[in-house]
Amino acid sequence: MRHVLGARTSRRSLLTGALGLGATAALAACGGTNDDTPSASGSAAAAGPFTYTDGRGKQISLPKVPTKIVAQVGAAAALWDFGIRPIGIFGPSTKADGTKDPQAGSVDLAAVTSVGNVYGEFNVEKYLSLAPELLVTCMYDPKLLWYVPEESQPQIEQIAPTLGIQLSEVALPKAIGYYEELAGKLGADIKTPEITAAKAAFDTADAALKTAAAAATAAGLRVAAFSGSKDTLYMSIPKYSPDLSHYLAQGVPLTVPTKPDSEGAWWESLSWENAAKYPVDVILYDARTQALPSAELIKTQPAWAQLPAVKAGQIVDWYSEAQYSYQGYTPALTELAAKLPTFKKVA
Repeated sequence: MRHVLGARTSRRSLLTGALGLGATAALAACGGTNDDTPSASGSAAAAGPFTYTDGRGKQISLPKVPTKIVAQVGAAAALWDFGIRPIGIFGPSTKADGTKDPQAGSVDLAAVTSVGNVYGEFNVEKYLSLAPELLVTCMYDPKLLWYVPEESQPQIEQIAPTLGIQLSEVALPKAIGYYEELAGKLGADIKTPEITAAKAAFDTADAALKTAAAAATAAGLRVAAFSGSKDTLYMSIPKYSPDLSHYLAQGVPLTVPTKPDSEGAWWESLSWENAAKYPVDVILYDARTQALPSAELIKTQPAWAQLPAVKAGQIVDWYSEAQYSYQGYTPALTELAAKLPTFKKVA
């Protein structure tokens, strides 16, 4: 299973446990910077200083707009869609078979340098060699920078300022707006015809989802979002996820777990013996690369295979970390809006 958006204080431990990784970064002593590293292409830097208050309430103040940006892959993909071209990335960008990870979105992997591909990997020496001016990532915890190893964060922050976009309990349109605003501050033209058209497509898909959600509610359907591992089924608590909280606001009849793992937890963990605790007709299933695929669970977990929604084939891929841009989420909205009206009550 890929990272589970777990309890705020245990999200990292859930991820490292799922991946079987020790969250150790590849560290190296700080040395001189390489002045030959490229600037972020496609982002004409705005004139004047750069100031931004991030999700921690931390103000980043720089004498000029940074162009050498290294970003967590999801943040990089969102910024890419808004016209900013990071020079480096970290987080899942390449799958085990060498193909591009969906989390990389539109990022041209040949044009960026990866300093870590999985949770817990962050090659500080390689990061230093890029002479970064700013690191950008998201946050699912009030204090933790996503995919930045906590033990090496002080060293990383000595190299360049870090900027975290808070996504916990932030609705999808607002999350997209955060990246759009940041891209504008970084010098992107966020009023291009391409971005305007992308927003229009997003709004159209969103309206279609609202219509489909109303029909699903009228039909008495119950929907839930899950991620599975060998030993545990995780049922998502919608309010913490930008996409799920937005689906709920649009009327999608999402079932809300009643016993989260802890206060502020993102999930209720269910043993496989209790997989059917919540009767649901439609499943949104974690489709990220790190997740245990539903097809594999069908073969290895009889409790999953016997769930009414699984037996009926009423499963929709859930990309909970698609890039927060109009282009990133329009496909998800479109797919859910198209499939919901075709599903029946089965539980």
